[in-house]
Amino acid sequence: MTYFPFADYWWFYLGFTGFVVALLALDLGVFHRKAHAVSFREAGIWSVVWIGMALAFNFAFYQYAAWKFARDPRLLQVPGFDPEAASRQAGLEFLTGYVVEKTLSLDNIFVFVVVFTFFAIPAIYQHRVLFYGILGALIFRAIFIALGSALLQYQWVIWLFGALLILTGVKMMFAPEKQIDPDRNPLIRLFRRFVPVTSELHGQRFFVRLQGVLYATPLLLALLFVEISDIIFAIDSVPAIFALTREPMIVFTSNVFAILGLRSLYFLLAGAVERFALLKYGLALVLVFVGLKMVWLNDAFGGKFPIGWSLAIIGFVIAASVVCSLLSTRSRPIDNL
Repeated sequence: MTYFPFADYWWFYLGFTGFVVALLALDLGVFHRKAHAVSFREAGIWSVVWIGMALAFNFAFYQYAAWKFARDPRLLQVPGFDPEAASRQAGLEFLTGYVVEKTLSLDNIFVFVVVFTFFAIPAIYQHRVLFYGILGALIFRAIFIALGSALLQYQWVIWLFGALLILTGVKMMFAPEKQIDPDRNPLIRLFRRFVPVTSELHGQRFFVRLQGVLYATPLLLALLFVEISDIIFAIDSVPAIFALTREPMIVFTSNVFAILGLRSLYFLLAGAVERFALLKYGLALVLVFVGLKMVWLNDAFGGKFPIGWSLAIIGFVIAASVVCSLLSTRSRPIDNL
């Protein structure tokens, strides 16, 4: 049973989407109206703001769930239903989903570093690319989440997604690292065949008209590759959070908050990505774990593996991989933006 069905909470989705659009407009129209290189200090402040906003929403969501569950006659008639336990479960599911999405988004940061280096995008214009990249990511995630909530009503889809997560985790753990070459991406090559591209940047413009011909700039190619990479990552991350909760509202909101903080996280960590050499093993174990939840652990624990255990296991794995990474690379210098 879904506690927050879309038919009853369409107003929330509408209001939440409007709130996110207002935040993005405030970000681009006020705080980053003038292109500038985001400093380590600025990125740190914004990271704290985005994380604080997610935690504040988490607390408000828990309080609302506790209030709603204690007054909903439909739920109170269910044998054995405990309003306090259900609201605590909902709050922990959001927190765990947010941690998983935030962790899996670290893979995006590695790609961003490669893309901006390959297309020679100066730090002053990187925020603009990431802003529109995040905007596109929010749209694609909403589509994937809607499809996932519909498809996961079938047990065979749950097993398929679970197996996909396990295979992806195992591949990430044992497959050799591959160099990312945007020029070899088929969509980028197809784009170049139909749209002329300038060899140099023209400020923060994505398109420029030269001698009556409309050209794309390398800034647009960087944005296109960022969007492609997020779609690929979403194939793993969206099923991963559905392994933790079947509430589309929790999946959507936790995804949005994780994505909103991705830009500031990039500017905070971009200069130190090489220090997280072992993080991929932590991410791989997380994917294997949530895959096992979908295909085995949930059924083994009466339909729902305890969310508190999930949060503890995921937190421990990620923390251990980060600590081990820092210890193994402590002699390497850090180049902050």
